[in-house]
Amino acid sequence: MEVLFLTGILVIFFLYAKSIIFRRSNAKPPPPGPTGLPILGSLLQLGQFPHRSLAKLADRHGPLMTLRLGSVATVIASSPEVAGEIFRRHDETFADRHVPDVITAQPNPEATLAWVPGDHRWRNRRRFCSTQMFAAQRLDSSERLRREKVQQLVAHLGKHAVSGGGAAVDVGRAAFGTTLNLMSNTIFSVDLVVGSDYFESAQEFKDLVWRIMEDAGRLNLSDYFPVLRRFDLQGVKRHIRASYDRLHEIFDELIDKRLEERGSGGSRTGDFLDLLLDQCQEEGSDFNRITIKPLILDLFIAGSDTSAITTEWAMAELLRQPDVRRKAREELAQVIGPGRAVQESDIDQLPYLQAIVKETLRLHPAVPLLLPYKARNDVELCGYAVAKGTQVLINAWAIGRDPKYWTEPTCFMPERFLLKPSVDYRGRDFEYIPFGAGRRICPGLPLAARMVHLMLASMLHSFDWKLPEGISPEELDMEEQFGVTLKKAVPLCAIPVLDKDLRA
Repeated sequence: MEVLFLTGILVIFFLYAKSIIFRRSNAKPPPPGPTGLPILGSLLQLGQFPHRSLAKLADRHGPLMTLRLGSVATVIASSPEVAGEIFRRHDETFADRHVPDVITAQPNPEATLAWVPGDHRWRNRRRFCSTQMFAAQRLDSSERLRREKVQQLVAHLGKHAVSGGGAAVDVGRAAFGTTLNLMSNTIFSVDLVVGSDYFESAQEFKDLVWRIMEDAGRLNLSDYFPVLRRFDLQGVKRHIRASYDRLHEIFDELIDKRLEERGSGGSRTGDFLDLLLDQCQEEGSDFNRITIKPLILDLFIAGSDTSAITTEWAMAELLRQPDVRRKAREELAQVIGPGRAVQESDIDQLPYLQAIVKETLRLHPAVPLLLPYKARNDVELCGYAVAKGTQVLINAWAIGRDPKYWTEPTCFMPERFLLKPSVDYRGRDFEYIPFGAGRRICPGLPLAARMVHLMLASMLHSFDWKLPEGISPEELDMEEQFGVTLKKAVPLCAIPVLDKDLRA
């Protein structure tokens, strides 16, 4: 009896071991990648410009690549084919975010829109923003507000474009002040940038927003060695927390004022804050005084920073290429004519301007690595195994420069989009995803597209531009500064020139 029992145990053990060996022999391998150093993995290979470093590594190891960054397994997608596999076939699997530790420094990070898991709470917030802020009908009804803010920008630039030689303008700061006031009026019905130094006073807000974006994109040991998170060894969370707290203070003041007005029977503005406060009163709603502030912060930062960055990059490229700038101005002159401000309804008749914006977003995507994804479960991706919990980065910067899809990929050539006008940034063409794709594509895309086109068209139609004396187009500094967003390291300063000055 004992012999039979032991024999049975051995048979079961043999069959179990055989099944394990069989499963392992048939298991898919992880994507290839560099071996890396002990403990650090490939962290030192990221360098100052991770989007560029990862693109070079992908040239050696393939468009789907595994890196060990500290103790965090990370998969990098660097081609349209891999991006399509992720967004088309496995969109739900990669619907969650890998959250940088610095994001948790803000009050109530679990109530954000950008960083929360793709669960029902995220769907409710996204649906609310999409229908109440970014829907075509809502945007059409707020067109007057955008036109007013851009006219203020043109008036500000006009003060610098004096006859006999104008003064240089910080283009990024001017664009940021415009988008900042657009977002603050859309959400709160107030200008956050006010006073005689209208655009100069935007600097505090610009600094707050960029500090958040820069710190969130900085290499932080807490992200790669989670056991160290509670120590904040580099002080990144301590550094960023003051910016978060200051913005929340501003929001609290505006919310308090609005609640006081509503309590005293004041008239409703019907802006986004009113809509949010209405939701707070709905039974069963997950909106309340605490949870709406992180949502506002996400909209506020993304809406003001990325549009301003794109406008600045576009102007920098146009100043480097006078022929492209001349063609754009000729198109504007033919469609708009003299003495009339650009309207949003004009944009559809400006294909060359649209091509300039598309080409700017291809070469200079505002978020070069998109926001990090996280695998919800084990999944097979392009024949490789990706384990549950793996961080996934999609290198939109590298994808937009893939020579298989783009002729002379490092050159600024808007004409390429005139030859294939159907390619756009709405997430359907995986060789071109500056706003991402799939269910977590940037929800503010419709507003950003309108604002960038309107600002750029108005700046080009109202003025020609030149660089300060002593700087040639070939010498213009185009160095990048990496954060979550990719801005110009050296701000673009240029001189707006009235057409009559050109004729003089």
